Amino acid sequence: MLDVLVVGGGPSGFVTALGLAQSGVRVQLIEAEPRIIDSPRAAVYHWSVLDGLERLGIREEAEAIGFPKQEYGYLIRRTGERIAFDIKVLEGRTAFPYNIHLGQDRLADIARRRLEGFGNASIRFDARLVALSQDADGVTAQVEGKAGREEMRARWLIGADGAGSTVRRLAGLGFDGITWPERFVATNVHLDFEALGYPLTTLVVDDRHGAVIVKIARDGLWRWTYMEDGSLPQDSFMNRLPGAYSANIPPGTDYRVDRATPYRMHQRTADRYRIGRILLVGDAAHVTNPTGGYGLTSGLFDSYALHPALAAVILEGADDEVLDRYSEVRRTIFLTRTSPQATRNKRLVFHANGGGTELDEAVAMLRRVAGDPDFRLQWLGFTKSLESPPLLETGAAASA
Repeated sequence: MLDVLVVGGGPSGFVTALGLAQSGVRVQLIEAEPRIIDSPRAAVYHWSVLDGLERLGIREEAEAIGFPKQEYGYLIRRTGERIAFDIKVLEGRTAFPYNIHLGQDRLADIARRRLEGFGNASIRFDARLVALSQDADGVTAQVEGKAGREEMRARWLIGADGAGSTVRRLAGLGFDGITWPERFVATNVHLDFEALGYPLTTLVVDDRHGAVIVKIARDGLWRWTYMEDGSLPQDSFMNRLPGAYSANIPPGTDYRVDRATPYRMHQRTADRYRIGRILLVGDAAHVTNPTGGYGLTSGLFDSYALHPALAAVILEGADDEVLDRYSEVRRTIFLTRTSPQATRNKRLVFHANGGGTELDEAVAMLRRVAGDPDFRLQWLGFTKSLESPPLLETGAAASA
């Protein structure tokens, strides 16, 4: 019997599996698709998550494949005002005072390759979970693969299978919250934004043409995410893409779209992130609109909290109450910090806070971020507040 079966081959799944394998846990990861999904999704790793990647031994490779970045910019489209600043105030306060830009599929692939080097770990693609049950000793999963259906048995099962999580559904957990009426369109595009004066991360604030524009690869590939009316037919979104682009670049600008993905946005969370021997991480546990990059950030912080706690339960006999604490703490952070701030970010960037006084106050705050280093340091600290304290400080003591 496996110690842990991880369902889902995105960044949260592979990072969690890698952490468990490094601890000596026998782990298998299964993914329904034939490969890691590489559609445009998250691409920014805030400075606050880099210590965790370093502990796993993958920060350096992620930085080499992607690139570090310290600059930010806001463009207030109504007035043309540009507010630019960097995050050098973090230097001397953290080992890695920068963000890394890298597609989330690339991070998942880095973790996958590392995981393949462990004799106590295995990976299977084209393996789709179709049923599960649990008892006092473990979880039984029915998995459909190329050879048909088979039964897999593990002491614990982790659902890391995204917003539409099969694990969450089969476990009978709700997913309360809202779905936004608008549609986001995430595009990967070759376009020389730097020549147009855009910092490597630019947030365009506008109630019609708001956008998040981020360089994601050294070869000049950028991520341009914009919003459109969700009532428009999704299958024709590419016909509308040139019009969305034209609002933020000069006429005649050359560009080449690499790929584009439309998707709905949500603010939702599972009822709890543990039910018996089943645990949830990442988008399987909670989803947020991506303005600010908190979805990937939260998923990584889930993993950093869960894999050492679960390894201690399996290998050291720690009280499994630590896993209840994981569920409570991570869910509380999502509900009280992550989701509310992501909602505020969306309202500013894509709705310009409705204009008027509320927009003026937000712009004044951004000017203060740019002009006051102490306030900027405080502002940058928000993403660190999405991390939970080590669960094993009390969990380990309880098992002593």
